[in-house]
Amino acid sequence: MDDERAFAFVRVFAGDEMSKRKKFVLLTWVGPSVSTLKRARVSIDKALVKQVVQNFAVELQIESPDELTDDFLRAAVDKVGGANYGTGTRI
Repeated sequence: MDDERAFAFVRVFAGDEMSKRKKFVLLTWVGPSVSTLKRARVSIDKALVKQVVQNFAVELQIESPDELTDDFLRAAVDKVGGANYGTGTRI
């Protein structure tokens, strides 16, 4: 997978105990060993993906498997999600 590129559309449950909501994340994976030519094509291919997948809260480019965690995705969605009304307890 180190020499691959991929796109994913992921549903994340975000918010707190007062405001639970489903949000979507558009992920782009670019492995650390991807060639320069393939890296350059990512933006072209992403434009084609965005013609199909149009409704997402946040777009992320992941280059390390360590970044692909539930906490990381929720934090990214919460950051762009607006108001949080609860006491800080996660769902």
